[in-house]
Amino acid sequence: MWTLLRPFLLLLLLAATPAFAQAPASKLDAILARGTVRVGLPGDYRPFAVLDKSTGHFDGLDVDMADSLGRALGTKVELVPTTWGGLLADLAADKFDLAMGGISVTLERQKTAFFSVPLVRTGKAAIARCTDKDHFGSLAEIDRPGVKVLTNPGGTNERFDRATLKAADIVVFPDNAKIFDELAAGRGDVMITDSVETRLQQKLHPGLCAIHPDRPFDFGELAYLLPRDPVLKAWIDQWLHIEIETGDYAKLTATWLE
Repeated sequence: MWTLLRPFLLLLLLAATPAFAQAPASKLDAILARGTVRVGLPGDYRPFAVLDKSTGHFDGLDVDMADSLGRALGTKVELVPTTWGGLLADLAADKFDLAMGGISVTLERQKTAFFSVPLVRTGKAAIARCTDKDHFGSLAEIDRPGVKVLTNPGGTNERFDRATLKAADIVVFPDNAKIFDELAAGRGDVMITDSVETRLQQKLHPGLCAIHPDRPFDFGELAYLLPRDPVLKAWIDQWLHIEIETGDYAKLTATWLE
C-alpha cells in the first residue's frame, strides 16, 4: 500500500513547494504587464537605426520594426539609447527588453544572450574612396604598413580588424555616424564593416565605393538581441516569421535599403 501511495505523496509535496507551484514569470509577461516594450538601439548604424542627438529622435528600419512590434504586442514602445560596447551589460542590467539596430550574431554574445531568427545575411567587406578602391581589393592589400583602417569602437568591426590585421594601422573613430565622412575626407584609407552597410554608404557618399560587397571576407548575420528567456524568444521569432511571410518586412527593407 505504501509503495502505491509514495508517488502520489511525492507529487503533493512538490506541488506544495513554491518552485513547482509557480514557474518564474517570462519577460514577455513583464512587458505585457508594464504596457511598454523597451527597445535598445545603439543609434549609429544606417539604415537600421540612427539617433539625432540634437533632438533625441531615432530613425531607421528597426525603428519602424520596433513600432510594428509594439502594435503586435499591444503596448507602447520606449526606445533606449545604448552602445555597441555596452550592449550585453545593458541587457543584463535590464535597461531594455531587447535590442535592435543591426546587431551581428556572434558566439561570444550568444554565451550570455539569445538572438532572434536572422534577418539579414551579410559579412565584412571594405569601403574606400572610389579613387583608391583598386588598391584594397583583398585583405592582403589592406593589411600593409601605412594603411589607415578606420573603425568604430566596441563592436564586431573593431574585433574583426584586430583579429585579422597585423600590419595596417587601426584608427578608432568614436562617432560611427560620422566615420564615413572621415573616410571621404581622406583621414583614413579604408573601412571594413558589414557588406550591407557598404552598399548603403556608397549611395550616401558618392565619393566612396563598396569593394566586392557580394564577396565579403567572412559570413555574418544580423538579428535582434534578446535576454535568455525562451518564452520571449519564441514570441519574437513567431512575430518575425509573420512579418517576413506577409511581406511586411520586405516592404520596410525596400524603403530603407533600396
